Amino acid sequence: MPINELNGVTQYVMDLVGIFSFALSGAFIAVRRDFDVFGTVILSEAAGLGGGLFRDLVLQVPPAAFTDLGYYFTPVGAAAAVYFGHRLYDDLLVRRSVLFDVPDAGALGLFSVTGTIKALTHGFNVPAAVTLGAASAVGGGVLASVLAMEVPSLLRWDSDLYALPAVAGAGSTAVLHLAGALNVGTAVGASVFAISLRLLALRYGWRTPRSHFWRDPFSGMRHQPVAEPARPAPPVPLEADTVTLNPFDAHTVTVRRGDLAHGGPLPAHVRDPRIGWGGPMPPHARPDETGPDEAREEPRRC
Repeated sequence: MPINELNGVTQYVMDLVGIFSFALSGAFIAVRRDFDVFGTVILSEAAGLGGGLFRDLVLQVPPAAFTDLGYYFTPVGAAAAVYFGHRLYDDLLVRRSVLFDVPDAGALGLFSVTGTIKALTHGFNVPAAVTLGAASAVGGGVLASVLAMEVPSLLRWDSDLYALPAVAGAGSTAVLHLAGALNVGTAVGASVFAISLRLLALRYGWRTPRSHFWRDPFSGMRHQPVAEPARPAPPVPLEADTVTLNPFDAHTVTVRRGDLAHGGPLPAHVRDPRIGWGGPMPPHARPDETGPDEAREEPRRC
């Protein structure tokens, strides 16, 4: 089948199905982020039409979202279905993004094929058509995630395969075109291949390898001098850290300044210069008693 014939009704139907699927995923993001009805519609429109809008701008053709009401009202229907019907689903499924991943995978596979077909129709070479097909497949999800202030799955290292299924769907479509075997059946088969790859990645946690360079940033580079750790300050001599207190007897007591600063206990007979006494007041210093060596005067009897 010529590529121009495949670009007609078949692509239109696949576009609408992909837009509805992407709009569902955007609406589920809005529900998970607790957006209102207006925010849900905006996120559905962005997810459903973002990739196709980017594709049409690159192709320098009027965006289909502004020339066909079917493209415009399809995300609105998806937003209404999710906004008013999400209570029918288990909230646990919504939190775990199970309902988000399935339509997102479907739209990813469909848009990777339709974007590549439209690029080939406008005379793009195979590498450019594959690039544009993959970009149109991931563009809507990236735009919706950015509007919801989330890191897109395309950029997250801990996310399952996302860009690779889109590239696989676009690449298989280009290979079928080069082999002259691109028709409705093979186009649907390429979409199913991309969708299956995405769902299998979600099921088994397949991820692309990431660089371990961040663990050793100077690996293979010139050795960088390491600054020596600061040496601890020398201890304060005992003589500079003590103070001599004079008790009432003939002995001299030496205590540390830290005991005075932190209110440490002092011997009972040592005078504390801060409060007067370190312990109980000596008997001979009490105002109502005489010293130990002085005899009390007996009152005279008349």
